[in-house]
Amino acid sequence: MTFVRALLNPRSLRWKILLLTGLACAAMALTVGVLVHESTLNRSMHEGAGKAATALDQAMRDVRDGGEPPVATPEELPDDLLRQVEREGDGTLYVNRPPAPVYWAARQEGGRLYAVRVDMTADLLTRQALDRHMWKYSLLTLGIVVPVTALATELPARRLRRVARTARRITAGDLDARTATGGRAGDATRPGGRDTHTGEDRHTYGGDEIGEIAAVVDSMADSLQRRIAGEQRFTADVAHELRTPLMGLVTSAGLLPEGEATDMVRDRVGVLRDLVEDLLEISRLDAGAEEPQWRPVPVAELVRESVARTGLDARVTADESAEVRTDPRRLDRIVANLVVNAHRHGAGPVEITVSAGAITVRDHGPGFPADLLADGPQRFRTGAEERGRGHGLGLTIASGQARVIGAVLAFANHPEDGGAVATLRLPELPDEGPSAPGR
Repeated sequence: MTFVRALLNPRSLRWKILLLTGLACAAMALTVGVLVHESTLNRSMHEGAGKAATALDQAMRDVRDGGEPPVATPEELPDDLLRQVEREGDGTLYVNRPPAPVYWAARQEGGRLYAVRVDMTADLLTRQALDRHMWKYSLLTLGIVVPVTALATELPARRLRRVARTARRITAGDLDARTATGGRAGDATRPGGRDTHTGEDRHTYGGDEIGEIAAVVDSMADSLQRRIAGEQRFTADVAHELRTPLMGLVTSAGLLPEGEATDMVRDRVGVLRDLVEDLLEISRLDAGAEEPQWRPVPVAELVRESVARTGLDARVTADESAEVRTDPRRLDRIVANLVVNAHRHGAGPVEITVSAGAITVRDHGPGFPADLLADGPQRFRTGAEERGRGHGLGLTIASGQARVIGAVLAFANHPEDGGAVATLRLPELPDEGPSAPGR
């Protein structure tokens, strides 16, 4: 399908190359054709004039030997030839009109006008045949060169499409995508093989311009992957290092005497504990260490329990018969984060709609910011001040847990009042848990 779209794209590089090749071939054929035509015509006119002059000389010799003189009247000769004879005493002229093309030769001698004409039909037919052959073989050459050029441009076009696909996959978050091999970063030095992402044969590109672009894209992906991996390791290390002193801090806060200051300390310690736990959860999601546990789940009941555990108000409209096979703990985590995010950054009332295939959480606040709708949730970014305070980790965790269970979490703003709408589309999983996707 991608090849067909590229083939039908009028702005494709392939069509530009074919157009330039066709124009170059046509210009060359036209130039050669005109030059050959003019050269052949000039030679034909020169030879025709020579034949007519020779015929007239022969006729004049025959007259001297007593033969019949080729006498002509002025009415028989073309006006241009008559003027030439009057001016120079003799002349030749080519006339191409029915019944046949002829070359005249005339001479004024002894007060008499002598003239002969040579039939040029055979010469005209030869030149016309030559012109036809020139056009025919030029078109034939064009018909061969253009398809061959199209085939020759397929390999570089395919390589450029591969580079574009790799760049799009990297943009979409697939940091393992590579142009030269199609494999993971560790496979970049192995030529050939099979691309496990696209199922296509892998190729190691040469040192031309396209190969240089491919190498730069791969190098960019390697660098980006290393930086992100470094940031993920840093986040995980910080969270792990903070966990031990934080537990001591939580214990110490619990031993403080009751009072307003103690409540403030305990609240801030609780926020810090939740932040560290969120960071640890994100580090596990980034590392791909999360494994779902599949079982049938009544969706409506799970959503109501999740909302109740948050302690926040939300109106639930549910299909009570809806049941899916999923990981209930992770689904509970997603729903809870969406409800907390709706109250923290949006405005009430918060409405939840549950069906067999989707869970929708909607608030009536200012809606999601444009950068979140375009790029998805980003950690430690809440998007806009009007969306309230927070660390920006809730939606990041919800999106990560959705990927673990094979679901799709989409964000939008309501078309009427602009409130934020988060829709979790649950996958249809087979009955066998171990073979279900998302693991």
